Amino acid sequence: MAHFIEQLVNAVTLGAIYGLIAIGYTMVYGIIGMVNFAHGDVFMVGSFIALLFILLLGLSGSMPMMLLILALAAVLLLAMALTAVWGWTIERIAYRPLRGSFRLAPLISAIGMSIVLANLVQILQGANVKPLQPIVTGGITLIAGEEGRSGAGISNIQLLIIVTTLTLMGLFTWIVKATPLGRAQRAVEQDRTMAALTGVDVDRTVAITFVIGAALAAVAGMMFLLYYGVIDFYIGFVAGIKAFTAAVLGGIGSLPGAMLGGLVIALVETFWADWVGSAYKDVAAFSILAIILIFMPQGLLGRPEVEKV
Repeated sequence: MAHFIEQLVNAVTLGAIYGLIAIGYTMVYGIIGMVNFAHGDVFMVGSFIALLFILLLGLSGSMPMMLLILALAAVLLLAMALTAVWGWTIERIAYRPLRGSFRLAPLISAIGMSIVLANLVQILQGANVKPLQPIVTGGITLIAGEEGRSGAGISNIQLLIIVTTLTLMGLFTWIVKATPLGRAQRAVEQDRTMAALTGVDVDRTVAITFVIGAALAAVAGMMFLLYYGVIDFYIGFVAGIKAFTAAVLGGIGSLPGAMLGGLVIALVETFWADWVGSAYKDVAAFSILAIILIFMPQGLLGRPEVEKV
């Protein structure tokens, strides 16, 4: 039982990271109907920005707890702000000029932007992995070990990731449902032309959506860095594909669906690796996606797409 609880906590933590990245995919798709294939590399850029500031400030687990919390909060805000600039840049360069073009043009442009970001970080930071010593240490014991058996617990970094994800999920769900920005986003999602005729600034709304998605990717990047303690220029591709799978699985365009899809993918990966072996955990995750799309093309929480005529 203790081992199962331990693996469940690991899966929920990984699912929270996938979900944060997937929200960026699903928000952009919901607004303009396009997939931002550079989003995974924005996540990678966010993790490198966080690493840079952590090293510059000399943060370590030996610092007083309150000072460490304040320093990490400052690093997070800086990473979100600078990564949001990348999100705005991608929208301005790779999407806005091609918005009226054929549907494949922005996708090809976004893939090109993904390659640019990956290679830029590789040139600036090198191809070697970048390690980070554990900063957030300690944890809470859930099940005490007895007679040679290991117990189960949740580390403070896992708790931080889960609480941060749930808080941001609630915040952005409220923004979309109950704020003028959210109403503008829903209007642009339904009909960009009519939204513009009613006074909605479509360009501004789309740009803010990209900025929000990039900021959430930066949060995921920093959580990934603190949790695993090692990053490289290639993590954006792998995590981005997993998060995109999570967004499609949960129902792309649905914020709760993005989180649910991330959790399902993480559960499949974690328990498959534990029970069967890690060699084919990715195959298992993508097989689940294929099965869902065959029988539920709209995903778990998505709405069937109605074609406008």
